[in-house]
Amino acid sequence: IRSIPGPFDHSYRIVREDGQIRHMQARGYVQADQDGQPLRTHGTTQDITELKESQAQLERARRLEAVGQLAGGVAHDFNNLLTAITGSLALALRDVGPESRAHRWLKETDKAAWRAASLTHQLLAFSRRQLIAPRVLDLRALVAGAGSMLSRMIGEDIALDTRLDDEPCLVEVDPGQLEQVLLNLAANARDAMPDGGTLTIAVSRAKQAPASAGRPAPRGPVVLLTVSDTGHGMSDEIRARIFEPFFTTKSAGSGTGLGLAMAYGAVEQNGGFIEVVSTPGQGASFRIVLPMARGEKRSEVKTNEAEAPRGSETVLLVEDEAAVRDVTRAQLESLGYRVHACANAAEALAVADAEREPVDLLLTDVVMPGMNGRELAERLLGRRPDLRVLFTSGYGEDVIARHGVLEPGVLLLQKPYGLSRLASRVREALQVERTAERA
Repeated sequence: IRSIPGPFDHSYRIVREDGQIRHMQARGYVQADQDGQPLRTHGTTQDITELKESQAQLERARRLEAVGQLAGGVAHDFNNLLTAITGSLALALRDVGPESRAHRWLKETDKAAWRAASLTHQLLAFSRRQLIAPRVLDLRALVAGAGSMLSRMIGEDIALDTRLDDEPCLVEVDPGQLEQVLLNLAANARDAMPDGGTLTIAVSRAKQAPASAGRPAPRGPVVLLTVSDTGHGMSDEIRARIFEPFFTTKSAGSGTGLGLAMAYGAVEQNGGFIEVVSTPGQGASFRIVLPMARGEKRSEVKTNEAEAPRGSETVLLVEDEAAVRDVTRAQLESLGYRVHACANAAEALAVADAEREPVDLLLTDVVMPGMNGRELAERLLGRRPDLRVLFTSGYGEDVIARHGVLEPGVLLLQKPYGLSRLASRVREALQVERTAERA
């Protein structure tokens, strides 16, 4: 390691017979004789692979947190803009028939707007700020249900091999978010196999989480979701950065670099962790570890679409963003509702005091200057106990939770929302309250 007398501190890598790379560190000193020539070496050699991986994990977490804080603020403003855009497009498409030349371009613009909304969701997902709706499900069923969609996405030259455990693999996760994780991993595998290959997706159970350097593993039984490919693999340098936001090995314009970062954050937000093993020329294997859920699988509750489209009730709309307020008012009126639109809580309180007719629903933004939406709802419920309340926000989970709007029984409409989602959620809020009153 060193032939010059004096202390030394040297790091190096070794490749074991099984192909695994280990990071080593040698420390000590070289003793010299009376003539200053090297005499003997004293020192120690230590395997620091786990330490280096832990340091890399910590550094990645710090970068994610910094970018996540930025993403949370950007997402709010972006979601407000997208709400106004998608709402305006929905209204325009109702007035412009399919025979019009403008109809096609309006539809294309609407698709682009929702793709932008998806990008915002990915920003919130990798920063672990996206709102999630976890429920107990069998991970085998989710993977099996996504099979046809995955086959279409990866193409005919890539074989899909699905291996599912014989026993139920119950996890408590947001199904939409985990499905998106699976799609992102499959897309990454497809890009790693330009000449074809095999994509293997396996779901299995384990009595405990496998050892993982630098990560607090879930206690007790776990469910493993493994996505492996036979592609070109990756070097240690690329593998160390694979989950970083905006990091990509693709050519300019071929990717955002958010897919795997989104997967990393989403898995952690659902109580698990993700890791990757890869060697150049030998493919890659992504393993997701999730705590096994206790209890029984719960079926998804769906809104009654027959009641969702229209209504005739009176809605008190409170939204400080003018563009969002205007388009939401127009959408509600197009659905048959009578709407009082206010820019802040003070205006809403004044309207509620002056309005002699009953106000059926308060639709209010959560975060507003002055009195916030939760405080406004409490004030109005004190005066009108029969009032129904539906909150809306473009912020991520952390901000909304601080305002008490994620408590059980509280209804939230996340921005951006389209006309059908707005109609459905408003109808749901009114129907839930009526059911409670009859009980």
